Amino acid sequence: MRMRSPFGIALVILAIAVLSIAGAFVFEALGYAPCELCLKERMPYYTAIPVASLAVLFAARGSKAFLRPAFVALALIFAASAIFGAYHAGIEWGFWPGPTECTGALDRARSVEDFLRQLQSVKVARCDAPALRILGLSLAAWNAAVSLGLAVLAVVGARFRG
Repeated sequence: MRMRSPFGIALVILAIAVLSIAGAFVFEALGYAPCELCLKERMPYYTAIPVASLAVLFAARGSKAFLRPAFVALALIFAASAIFGAYHAGIEWGFWPGPTECTGALDRARSVEDFLRQLQSVKVARCDAPALRILGLSLAAWNAAVSLGLAVLAVVGARFRG
């Protein structure tokens, strides 16, 4: 298998997508609760994994008529994922406001009893406060970078002429 073949490209995209979701689950198991936007950032990967699996199958069987549309779909999925990841990272860096459901000031309780009830029932991970930074970047920023790389790789696969 060569990385420069459609099969190799599709396999790399599939592997990175699966490992990205697995990594998200590992961080969650380690206690890093995902916010609402983090959970939504996983959706493109859930969509891309079966599409990338089909691309691997099409490449292995030499089905060029179906392979190119699969790569185009992957490029669009991951381009949208990169944009959404950059949007979320921008919220974390304070470039723009995020959704009120998971950013900004918390609602004030009307009484001590309401406050105690909220403490027992509500555990919201904030979208504007990254739970973890790796090499200075939040997981949302890493998602944007990885998604952009996968989109470019899918474009390379779609343009493959060999």
